[in-house]
Amino acid sequence: MFLEALGSALLGLALAWAAAHRLPDRLPARRTVLLTGALGAVFGALVTHGALGPGHFLATLVGAVAVAAVLLSLLVRPAARRLRRSSPAGGRPPRGAPPARSAPSAGRRPRSAG
Repeated sequence: MFLEALGSALLGLALAWAAAHRLPDRLPARRTVLLTGALGAVFGALVTHGALGPGHFLATLVGAVAVAAVLLSLLVRPAARRLRRSSPAGGRPPRGAPPARSAPSAGRRPRSAG
């Protein structure tokens, strides 16, 4: 179990370093990223080892990396660029769209044509 924990911590650190190196502007401080990767991998190894039992070294490491990747993905912030909307709020509907119909109010009856 000690080798699984050590191996998973090293894999989590490597994954976190790669994420911090590749996406520095979309992640928080490097220390937070590295700590999350390592601790997430150790937690993932603990959970996977508890579920599978002893004797599944590679499967435990795969589970550790999966949990570390999920936790690191939760740290990623959206890109800095603004997203465009397809139409402004309250603007006209796109061409070819049927006109919007409002529902009648609860207290009034619809007018009769006549």
